[in-house]
Amino acid sequence: MSDPSPAPGYSGLPVNAAVAATREVGVLVFRPLEIDTWQEHVIYMHPDCTVCRAEGFSAQARVRVQIGDRSLIATLTLLGAPLLSMCEASLSASAARTLAARAGDVVHVTHAPALESVRALRAKIYGCHLDSAQLDGIIGDISAGRYADVHIAAFLTACVNGRMSLRETVDLTRAMVRSGERLSWSREVVADKHCVGGLPGNRTTPIVVAIGAAAGLLLPKTSSRAITSPAGTADTMEALTRVTLDAAELRRVVEQVGAALVWGGALSLSPADDVLIRVERALDIDSDAQLVASILSKKIAAGSTHVLIDVPVGPTAKIREDSELERLHIAMVKVAHAFGLKIRILRTDGSQPVGRGVGPALEALDVLAVLQCRPTAPVDLRERSLLLAGELLEFCGVAPAGQGQLQAGRLLDSGAAWARFQAICEAQGGLRTPGQAVFRRDLAAARGGIVTSIDNRHIARAAKLAGAPRRQEAGLELHVRTGDEVAAGSLLCTLHAQASGELEYAFSYALAHDPFRIQ
Repeated sequence: MSDPSPAPGYSGLPVNAAVAATREVGVLVFRPLEIDTWQEHVIYMHPDCTVCRAEGFSAQARVRVQIGDRSLIATLTLLGAPLLSMCEASLSASAARTLAARAGDVVHVTHAPALESVRALRAKIYGCHLDSAQLDGIIGDISAGRYADVHIAAFLTACVNGRMSLRETVDLTRAMVRSGERLSWSREVVADKHCVGGLPGNRTTPIVVAIGAAAGLLLPKTSSRAITSPAGTADTMEALTRVTLDAAELRRVVEQVGAALVWGGALSLSPADDVLIRVERALDIDSDAQLVASILSKKIAAGSTHVLIDVPVGPTAKIREDSELERLHIAMVKVAHAFGLKIRILRTDGSQPVGRGVGPALEALDVLAVLQCRPTAPVDLRERSLLLAGELLEFCGVAPAGQGQLQAGRLLDSGAAWARFQAICEAQGGLRTPGQAVFRRDLAAARGGIVTSIDNRHIARAAKLAGAPRRQEAGLELHVRTGDEVAAGSLLCTLHAQASGELEYAFSYALAHDPFRIQ
């Protein structure tokens, strides 16, 4: 049996105090090891400690961990000497932050409460329909951190491919709204714009929000980080300003400048959604019902009244056919109607990426170029942003029918939208210049001809392998669009990375899965 004294270098309680603390069953002393498990809560304990022996804990057990008046549910990993002694416990970085743990803190560990909602989860796996109470139970346990990732993954996969009815989707949305706080605003019209994703570089939201705010709309925009793409709106905005704001800070910014562009995960609006997104990212899937519930629960919780949904449709986009769009349209409209939310869905071209940059910093540079009306700004990103902004202005009643795009263009060209964007960023913590990648490598055309198609999935995958969105500066810069004529050796794209290994990995993938079809 290992020595019960603390491991070498222990900097918490004195040895005798630490040993005395562990005489109470279920109590250990915290030792920081700084193990990063992303957002998954893990506790590390010695396999021979009195807690494991008394409680019968084994690896992968779900346990309740408490420090002071804070507690959470974590997965147990057994870790022996020399990293931990029998009177010590450690926590993953995310769990330590949540519990505000400091070296020497007394840690209480007990069995996690039984999860009654797992019965409903198993029923869904076998194809049963769930009622409102069952979905409330599942979402409540997910929000409270009681589900392990394996439970969340099982729930997500049990709901994909049309396995949830419209009634279940409404109830799922309601359960996700109930799981968190709701904001309210003293305005009849509170606008929002959202894209279902699947199109690299389609970073229109910051531009649309700036134009809408310049037109006098209230736009408390909360966005997710990337799920299956190289960047989400929150990732891109984080390359420009602070996006981690709490509800009070969000309200201050919106009341000050009329709009905000923040990460929804820092707020307690539909908190279960952020947990589900984390697991969806690992699985690289988007459940159709979860997509609807995810989007609309956040809009309802944020206090939105009018929501414009951008749905790109294309052979390599998330929505590939009009029949898929029709199913999504029906679900979105009916769920929105159940909550009194006004919604407008706009079909857009999803045949190829938008703009030049793919990845947080590169997309941020495109956004700045459009807002500053630079001659080199991507024309397609500008035109798409004006289309969406015009629709939003008409939908919310600040522009006459058929005049929205013209009014949006005036607000952009006059500099009003750029001024409002700067004000938003300053209110959130200041506007900064996006960083640049250390390593770059060009992909050239093997032969001459016309670029007939660009595969969105391969572009996105190459950018992700280069390090996006985890590394802000990483991604991919496009040099051609469909219809362009290229010669052999012409540049098609440039990969950007912060690590040489990631650059080579991404380049090898791009060579093996050429995203550009040239004929």
